[in-house]
Amino acid sequence: MIYSFVNASTDAIGHLNLVLLFGLVILGGTLGERLFQRLHIPQVVGCIMVGILLGDVFNLITPERIETLKPFTMFALGVIGFMIGSELRGDVFKKYGRQFFIILFSQGIGAFLLVAVCTSVAAWLITGRLSTSIAMGLVLGAIASATAPAATVNVLWEYKTRGPLTVAILAIVALDDALALLLYRGAATGAKALMGTAGGSVLGATLLLLGEIVGAILLGFLAGVLLYFLLKFVSANDKILAFSIASLLLVVGISIIADMGPILPAMVLGITMANLAPRESKGVFKLVEKFSPPIYISFFVLAGAHMQFGMIGSQIVVIMIVVFILFRVVGKVVGCWFGARYSGAPVAVRKYLGICLLPQAGVAIGLAILAGQQFSAEFGHTIIMVVMTATFLMEIVGPILVKVGVKKAGEIGLNITEEDLIKTYTVKDVMDTRPTSIAQDLPLHQILEVFSTSDSVYYPVIDSQSRITGIITIADIKEMFANQDVAGWLLACDVAEPVLDKTMPNKPLEEAMERMRRYDLENMPVVAGGERDELVGVLDYRKTLRKISAEVLHRRRVADEMAPATG
Repeated sequence: MIYSFVNASTDAIGHLNLVLLFGLVILGGTLGERLFQRLHIPQVVGCIMVGILLGDVFNLITPERIETLKPFTMFALGVIGFMIGSELRGDVFKKYGRQFFIILFSQGIGAFLLVAVCTSVAAWLITGRLSTSIAMGLVLGAIASATAPAATVNVLWEYKTRGPLTVAILAIVALDDALALLLYRGAATGAKALMGTAGGSVLGATLLLLGEIVGAILLGFLAGVLLYFLLKFVSANDKILAFSIASLLLVVGISIIADMGPILPAMVLGITMANLAPRESKGVFKLVEKFSPPIYISFFVLAGAHMQFGMIGSQIVVIMIVVFILFRVVGKVVGCWFGARYSGAPVAVRKYLGICLLPQAGVAIGLAILAGQQFSAEFGHTIIMVVMTATFLMEIVGPILVKVGVKKAGEIGLNITEEDLIKTYTVKDVMDTRPTSIAQDLPLHQILEVFSTSDSVYYPVIDSQSRITGIITIADIKEMFANQDVAGWLLACDVAEPVLDKTMPNKPLEEAMERMRRYDLENMPVVAGGERDELVGVLDYRKTLRKISAEVLHRRRVADEMAPATG
């Protein structure tokens, strides 16, 4: 009976309905993010590890379930492409366009050639079959050129980066998939010819791919124009978000029908909006950004669930994995360095772009699966295992290297907003540490002298031990003058208002400002806490906002003025 109950429970867990499964995915992914953030590791790694647990370890997300959820994965890639497009404005391409394309081809073709040659040699030494080894090298080389935009861009968003390296990363990962597809089509056609299974010409395959790319660009552009005109008739945020998501769903849906990747058309949709309506589109992208965290979490958890360690077995697979990873890294890093140097890109781009382009995911896995369908079982199995394992390792290590790159380049935190700063600050970071205070036994005429020598409008009243007992404002002084008969006898303690609220230096600034909004306070006294409760400062709401805005502008100016000189 107990055995039957366990079997029934296992069977029920293995067949979770999609709603319950997504609940587990988002909950587990969020906890994984939080844990890895505390370890100072990019949060995307936490999601991938949770995906491995739910997939390969506990078998809650099976390959069949992943295939069922493919439309959702496509939509998630569409959201990522759309947000990448928001960063690619016309002035960016005008300034850096030549650099982008030189680096794109340098790193993509560099990784392709190096991996193709080295994996071909490794396979030939193991199997002794020259034509099959070259064919496998060509396919693996083409797949090696692809970069995962999702994991890379997620790290940039998490750490609020801004600067030449960030711009270069966004541009390259946005364009890299198209180059990888082009290389794969040519490599697959050549591999089929070497293996005697060619079914079409290289020219035909190339023209078909170019048609897909042009079609994707046209689809994204038309959807962007449609969204631009739709948003002219609405101003409410809920309607703006609804139209934006609807446009994205249409683009992704048509991409699925046309059997082309959703990233490129969704990216063009974002680019079109960003350039047709530069000001208005900022609100659109902000709404989609707030809507997207559960989508990103689910996407990366599902990406981790793709991994199946049990399928890695043969010697050739292990050796090919090592060769593939090693020479892909070398090809990307050296290719970026050469392209950046040749194009006159900034030093940070030359030094660190290569290590920021190592993550692989959707496109690489998709091409590997396509290769498994196009070639023989043994050939296809080797390709899939090599790419899947390399993808898993690069999805774990890659985001960490992206963080290292942007940190070394000094671009972390330069794209931060006022809200972000408020969340990271404590009260002591922005409070006035030298407020003008008034002793509680000070008579009126001396209070007026203090007023005449200070530009403050808020004066804490303190006792002999510097403990706050009340507040005097300009309005209180006016009221004292209205009653001339007793004004001469009044002391500070007689006219001080009670303290409605106070805070301490180590309290989160966000919490203190929320309380100030709740009680409609322009100022709040800051006390040391403990038994003495000594006054140590004043938090001024308007001055705080000005300080934070000035810091945000300063950081963005630093990012925008980063020297583009070579060195």
